[in-house]
Amino acid sequence: MSIQLAESDFQILGCFPVISQLRPHLEQAKFVEQVRYQIKEGYQLAFLEVEKQAVAVAGFRISTCLASGKFLYIDDLVVDEFKRSNSYGQQLFQWLIEYAKNHSCEHLSLDSGVQRFAAHRFYLMQRMSITSHHFSIELYRQAI
Repeated sequence: MSIQLAESDFQILGCFPVISQLRPHLEQAKFVEQVRYQIKEGYQLAFLEVEKQAVAVAGFRISTCLASGKFLYIDDLVVDEFKRSNSYGQQLFQWLIEYAKNHSCEHLSLDSGVQRFAAHRFYLMQRMSITSHHFSIELYRQAI
């Protein structure tokens, strides 16, 4: 078992079966290209591998803002639905915390859909706090 950053196209594509469980709208044929584009903007993809297969995946970025200083933001965090309850999520989450500390981040944060109750339990068990509400608006689907 190892945790590493996906750097090659092969490693990125190997994350697709897991991340598509969280992001079912993604298309496998466009996945590597999309991740490569996001990497140019600071996105990174980490994965926990067991027997040469990704079983947990996290997409994240490091940024800085006035409200939080330097922080690690988790865009995506998912464990293969058939591999849950094996502490893979917790191991990957702890790896992200250490990565953030090693990169002088003051905070680690993420957003989670309001309907994702199991994920919320997990985040609370990891000693995360609910610190804000996230608001959004779809710009291209608005009625004018």
